[in-house]
Amino acid sequence: MNSDKTFIDLFAGAGCLSLGLMKAGWQGVLAIEKDPMAFETLNYNLITGKTGQVFNWPNWFPKRHCTVNRFLSKYESNLYELRGKIALVAGGPPCQGFSFAGRRNKNDKRNSLFKSYMQVVKIIDPLFVLIENVQGITLSFNGNNGKEKQGPRPVGRPSLAYSERIKNALAKLGYNVYSDYINASDFGVPQYRKRYFIVGIKKTRNDFADLNPFDFLTNLRANFLISKNLPVDRTVNVGEALSDLEIRNGNLLPCEDSPRFFRGSYNKPTTSYQKLLRGVVVDSVPDSHRIPNHRPATRERLINVLASCPKGSSLRKVYKDKYNVNKHTVYLLSRDLPSPTLTTLPDDVIHYNEPRTLSVREYARLQSIPDWFQFRGNYTTGGKRRKMQCPRYTQIGNAVPPLLGEALGLLLFTIHNMHIT
Repeated sequence: MNSDKTFIDLFAGAGCLSLGLMKAGWQGVLAIEKDPMAFETLNYNLITGKTGQVFNWPNWFPKRHCTVNRFLSKYESNLYELRGKIALVAGGPPCQGFSFAGRRNKNDKRNSLFKSYMQVVKIIDPLFVLIENVQGITLSFNGNNGKEKQGPRPVGRPSLAYSERIKNALAKLGYNVYSDYINASDFGVPQYRKRYFIVGIKKTRNDFADLNPFDFLTNLRANFLISKNLPVDRTVNVGEALSDLEIRNGNLLPCEDSPRFFRGSYNKPTTSYQKLLRGVVVDSVPDSHRIPNHRPATRERLINVLASCPKGSSLRKVYKDKYNVNKHTVYLLSRDLPSPTLTTLPDDVIHYNEPRTLSVREYARLQSIPDWFQFRGNYTTGGKRRKMQCPRYTQIGNAVPPLLGEALGLLLFTIHNMHIT
């Protein structure tokens, strides 16, 4: 095993960050994901898949879903055997408790899973640590932007934002720590998706404490986009991502995995982005392009919304009242702009010229997930199961866009080469 290029992915989801790192030349060793549906997708594409980009999975760890805490309790001795053999620990602890899109909750037990993350880092002692999360992780729950309040602190309420606690923990483990916000749209993803990243670089004799990896990432951006044949001076828009998946002339066929649903098929690709995401895929049956089966009243409402509401923005209250739209936020896509940040709820976004919400494949396109990557599990879940399961839309909504993951992987390679020079 060449430890120069190896990584493990914690809280891996469907494996989209892993995919990006692999495309940058990193070799995955193992990935931890607790949800059965998300792990099934990860397993199909990157563990037992035939893509050529697969994990070098160890024999001692079963190829099944597992929590990080269970992994630590059952395989700690095996984990110590990886010490010095893993160059990168990557992944994003669950973000639901920090997210402004949800009910930002200081008592969400998932908030403290970063401690398990740090325990893995402590045992393996990698050269790099890469952590991704929502912007809300940088704010404390006392509303004081992560700064210490004077006087007594309420019980159970952290005085520091979790981002600061993570950075302090990494510093104690011997890392130079850097953090910044990155918008995925700057790296060819047709989506305004701003996320918070932490990079830890192990202090070594060739120490680069003054190096800021995020400055390197900015300098890398133009060449990265040129290598993908994507525009450098503007963002990729929704039309460039989705136009070949439009329904034209009633071009619908029965959906094999969903009775009573129809699926779309490919039209001829017309943009560099479409050609990039198709790769060598020539199948006329794109995976997970199941067209939402709206009720007649819903379809009529969406026809009216398309005809009269401004595109490229959330529906204003006057339109929601007029068309009896009860959702808190509904966004009408514009063909000429990137999409907003995709959530895990498929009915948050309306297609730019068809009276429907998006298919899973269209969701994937807006996250830069290539067309050969197939999804497993339910399409959606509802009610109480929504907090416990990770169906296809959720797998995509939670993902790190592979294009951005690839750019970050190339960045870390650049820094790694500086360390060994």
